Amino acid sequence: MMPSRPAAVLPAFFLLATSLICQAQDEAKPAPKEPAKEETKDKAKDADKPEKKSVTEHSLTINGQKVDFTTTAGLLPLKDAEGKTTADIFYIAYTRKGVDNIAARPLTFSFNGGPGSSSVWLHLGLLGPRRVKLRDDGFAVPPPYELVANEYSLLDETDLVFIDPVGTGYSRAAKPDEAKNFYGVNEDARSIGEFIRLYITRHARWPSPKFLIGESYGTTRAAALSGELLRAHRMNLNGIMLVSTVLNFQTIWGAEGNDLPHILYLPSYAATAWYHKKLPADLQTKPLADVLAEAEAFASGEFNQALLLGSSLPADKRAAVIQKMARLTGLSAEFIAASDLRVPLSRFNAELLRGRRLVTGRFDSRYTSHVRDPLSNDAERDPSADAVFSAFASTFNHYVRADLKFEDDRPYNILASVGKWNWNAENQFADVSEILADSMTANPFLKVHVSNGIYDMATPYYAARHTFNHLRLHPDLLKNITQDDYTSGHMMYLNLPDLKKQKEDLARFIRASVPGK
Repeated sequence: MMPSRPAAVLPAFFLLATSLICQAQDEAKPAPKEPAKEETKDKAKDADKPEKKSVTEHSLTINGQKVDFTTTAGLLPLKDAEGKTTADIFYIAYTRKGVDNIAARPLTFSFNGGPGSSSVWLHLGLLGPRRVKLRDDGFAVPPPYELVANEYSLLDETDLVFIDPVGTGYSRAAKPDEAKNFYGVNEDARSIGEFIRLYITRHARWPSPKFLIGESYGTTRAAALSGELLRAHRMNLNGIMLVSTVLNFQTIWGAEGNDLPHILYLPSYAATAWYHKKLPADLQTKPLADVLAEAEAFASGEFNQALLLGSSLPADKRAAVIQKMARLTGLSAEFIAASDLRVPLSRFNAELLRGRRLVTGRFDSRYTSHVRDPLSNDAERDPSADAVFSAFASTFNHYVRADLKFEDDRPYNILASVGKWNWNAENQFADVSEILADSMTANPFLKVHVSNGIYDMATPYYAARHTFNHLRLHPDLLKNITQDDYTSGHMMYLNLPDLKKQKEDLARFIRASVPGK
């Protein structure tokens, strides 16, 4: 048996041995590698790189009141943990002048959808100080195109920042092969969230009431951002404005075994048939609201049950459903029967006015266009896209240079192909409605406004209704959601009466979402 050591000896010996071992290991380690001179130079150059921007002064009359404002068009660099630029985000910001306490003024960040769309649509259609001139009903005018003063701009209620996500507008990844790091539901939310954090930090706007407004996929982005801003930056929003909403893609993307879009699109089919006078006389003479009420009741009732039963649906009931569907959609009973009651959007657009050799629009089903192949199974084109895309592209490219004095020889990507998008939804449909519901629960002061276009066939209004009816929110929070309908399509603001109404609706919403207003 070995004699025991005094208690103090073991620790002293252990520390000495450990020290000697560590010293030997340190001596054996190679010296730290000095960063390459070129790499050090690049990092220093990147850190010192000034933000490219142009600042101009302007004024606009809104509701008889002159509004003076400063416009900043620029590229804000996003950086990684080492301070290297990963992407440059192009933005245009409008800030009202002469405000006593700018930090208390509402601030709204705006973006569009795609994925792959720049922010030009909400910018030059609804919110900004200039808008594309079209016919009052929103229909196209011949080129050349022009901008006019937008007396319905929201600039009297809130400062505005329009953001182009990576790959759109002038926004680019620092390395083209790394652009894919920004292409996804979560990836996109992180980069836009970081832009918002940087912007409000650099401009001392943390105390400002904060709003988001997005259109189409931009509503998906806004919902995802509500969670990203809350989790990553502890930033609570006052309000989110959703224009032509899609939060749960199961409601609009048909797939084998997913009948939900067929149900939710049917009222929009009825609206389109009513507009183009394809309904029976008794329906055609009714107000649109009455037609929609009948279509909604049928869609969620008999039609829903028929699709649920599938091949077990009795023949007599199937025949009755086909007749009612034909009555409400303007399609023939034979076409509906051959389609097994399931008519995808592209086929509806091709079929409704086939006898006139016309196709109806996706973004706005009031629009029509001639077709080259009268036997085509699917819509050859979207006339509502053809009607306005060039007008927005032409006017923005002139506006950004002539009025905002921002020069860049690269193409401004109005609509970009951003490659494969990470939907973060393997073997399921992308769905950010849970994120929004969680954000509204964590921040019970968060209010949401939803703008629906009755003739919107890209994100149908009844699909938005379905989504907000299934948020599983506490009843006390449901009062924070407001939905307003408009009598045109996806970009309802192109229709002048809708633009006027939408301005009033959104201004009212912003004021109601700011304490003390």
